[in-house]
Amino acid sequence: MSFLIRKLLLSVIINSCLFVFLFIGIQNSSNKSKIDLLINETIELPISFIVGSSFILGSILGSFLFVDINNE
Repeated sequence: MSFLIRKLLLSVIINSCLFVFLFIGIQNSSNKSKIDLLINETIELPISFIVGSSFILGSILGSFLFVDINNE
């Protein structure tokens, strides 16, 4: 059980660092776009932020999936 908690904690720390670097990296981004949600549209966001945040969110959600291959 402690291995799973350690793995999740490491994943959250690494992805949080990536998120901080993402904010630093998009300071001079001029290409902006809106995201069309089902109900509304978002404000204009830099495309690099949209791509980076979706990658980080996918990485966090993927780390929560636990597949037990050694199920004997």
